Amino acid sequence: MAKNARTIVIAMDKSENSMYAFEYFQQHVQQPGDNVVLVHCPDYQGVTQSLFRQMTATFVYSELGAVAEQLEEARKNDKIFLDGLEEKLAAGDMKGKVLSIAGQPGEVIVKAAEDEGAGLIVTGSRGLSVIRRTLVGSVSDYILHHSNIPVLVCRLPVT
Repeated sequence: MAKNARTIVIAMDKSENSMYAFEYFQQHVQQPGDNVVLVHCPDYQGVTQSLFRQMTATFVYSELGAVAEQLEEARKNDKIFLDGLEEKLAAGDMKGKVLSIAGQPGEVIVKAAEDEGAGLIVTGSRGLSVIRRTLVGSVSDYILHHSNIPVLVCRLPVT
């Protein structure tokens, strides 16, 4: 890596908002030689939680196969998504890598930025209301309040 190269972590999920953040970075912030680290946090917990809510104790053992099938399908979909992120880096002639790290997204992204020696985190925003953000949390809000490096939050333009 070049002496003055910057490392930037971009939080990526399958939302339009994170794709917009990636494109915003690419068009307005990216500099030659940047090392771009795309970080994705797979949500396998959501798959299992929804299935287990539907189960009763007598059906747990018979439904484990269904859980395994849905987890495998989620893993396949994530692999396709991650391959697409690799292609985005290549198509944008960007140096870097794609990381898939399980855990709470905000925590994972802040930790990945620390581990990678990043100088900037770029993330999208869903534009949650104050009440909703307070109740369900916000990844961008978590990153803003827990990161020791600058954070660029990109919000989709209002149309």
